[in-house]
Amino acid sequence: MSNASDDPVPASLADGDIWVFGYGSLMWRPGFSYRAAEPALLRGYHRAFCIRSVRYRGTPERPGLVVGLDRGGSCRGRAYRVAAADARAALDYLDTRELVTGVYTRRVVPVNVRAGRVEAYTYVADRGHAQYAGKLAPGRAADIILAGHGASGDNRDYLENIVAHLDELGIPDGPLHTLLRLVSERRRPGIREHGPSG
Repeated sequence: MSNASDDPVPASLADGDIWVFGYGSLMWRPGFSYRAAEPALLRGYHRAFCIRSVRYRGTPERPGLVVGLDRGGSCRGRAYRVAAADARAALDYLDTRELVTGVYTRRVVPVNVRAGRVEAYTYVADRGHAQYAGKLAPGRAADIILAGHGASGDNRDYLENIVAHLDELGIPDGPLHTLLRLVSERRRPGIREHGPSG
């Protein structure tokens, strides 16, 4: 597990500022202080429902699915420039938020922003972790999402929320729209949902 207290903030800029790349809830609920936010593109990773959620959107007995950054492709998201004075607090907060079970790993990755390429902190899926679900067929992922319910509510609400926020930000994500369509089709009257509804 990465720990903000044992690294010297290697991705800092000349003035000590850092960048953070968000691809999921960090795009609309960052939770840390920043001086600028803008659209960003990360190559080499893509946003995917590849993480089993055993607390917030599922349980150990019936895991849900949440998004992670998985290898391959590209991902449009949001980059935050964090002032040097706030950098350590931001990384400490993010580690606490993202590294609860160790399924994510903090990495420094190159992202493209308006001014060009910068190095940014982000959290990627650990493929060796037990919660890593891998590449699931859309239908299988939809069934898992419909069955998922955890401390933060229904897994399908999580999916709907992500797609709605991506649409608001003008970030296209065809696979997530496909997944939402499949979940919606399986929720139609007469189609049995699997698992608890609340």
